[in-house]
Amino acid sequence: MSKQSSLSFRRLWALCRKESYQIVRDPSSILVAFIMPIILLFIMGYAVNLDAAAVRIGLQVNDNGLPAQKLAQALQSTTAFEVHTGAPLKVQMAQLAQGQLRGIVVIQSDFSTKWLQGQGGSAVQVLTDGAEPNTASFVSSYMQGVWVKWQQQLLQDNATTAGRAATPLPIDIRLRSWFNPSTVSRNYLVPGSIAVVMTIIGALLTSMVVAREWERGTMEALLATPVTRTELLLSKVLPYYLLGIIAMLLCLGVAVWIMQVPFRGSVLSLLGLTSLFLGCALGMGLFLSTVFRNQFNAAQAALTSAFLPALMLSGVIYEIASMPVALQWFTRIIPARYFANALQTEFQAGTVGSLLWADAFFLFFLTVFWLGLTALKTKRSLD
Repeated sequence: MSKQSSLSFRRLWALCRKESYQIVRDPSSILVAFIMPIILLFIMGYAVNLDAAAVRIGLQVNDNGLPAQKLAQALQSTTAFEVHTGAPLKVQMAQLAQGQLRGIVVIQSDFSTKWLQGQGGSAVQVLTDGAEPNTASFVSSYMQGVWVKWQQQLLQDNATTAGRAATPLPIDIRLRSWFNPSTVSRNYLVPGSIAVVMTIIGALLTSMVVAREWERGTMEALLATPVTRTELLLSKVLPYYLLGIIAMLLCLGVAVWIMQVPFRGSVLSLLGLTSLFLGCALGMGLFLSTVFRNQFNAAQAALTSAFLPALMLSGVIYEIASMPVALQWFTRIIPARYFANALQTEFQAGTVGSLLWADAFFLFFLTVFWLGLTALKTKRSLD
């Protein structure tokens, strides 16, 4: 009896080899581990784009003065806006309502006069499409930037014309974006997308392994052998853990070499964090497979309980701080939240221990929780 309760590496190796053969014979495992991550990564990396470029806006210039004309030229010369002029305001308002324009800049007829009096800003109206708050905020913010840049250029031109040095402005704004100098949203979204993709892979890979044994009637044969519960669970986790590591390296290669996302961290640190996360994801999938004993139901439960929370509540797309307090607390039990944060740190800032240790701790805790829960649920009986 003591021999049966102890861990036998010979039996464990035989079970892992059996599971590896099953992976090779099952095309769905290869599809989930290698093909689906690439497809999802390209979809989430390119289709989900938070950058606003060449936003279509309308321009109404009702003043023929020099300041008004130069402001219009400044707007038309920027690459952030696709400026449409010529149509009456009524027509452009209709285009704004139909979504053909995202904003309208109206330079009032008294703009030049008010500018000479020091009140130019009160004669410029910016209308935005509030149906898309992010785009509306971008139009407003960038219009402020154009306004400041135009003032600087106009003061310099006036000072040069007068034959003296330009009077420095009281505020000198110089922007520098740390960690993501190009301010390309893909550099932020792709690491988070990898966390979502790995969540799907980890949960799906193991959500069907135990259920498959029950459906095919091979679980009874396994329970009739001296195999212990620990050996059974490890044999279901280790082969898929190796698949998950290979999938992670594949995602890293695609992100860096194809999608041109900079990676500043350590590969060893990345693999360590991935190992902790795979413990959570594989443990969750194995628990669902043990509970449902049906491949279809287990796969559906894995997608619902792993993919949707990882996408919606991990902070990849939606800021956690802006969520209701109850949801903010709920996100603390979602492994993808910590893995996405750790990946974004590794990609954009590098291996910063002071930032990564908290994510690693919570991932370790959730790994122990899910694998422990699966071990408690797994029994050497047919009940």
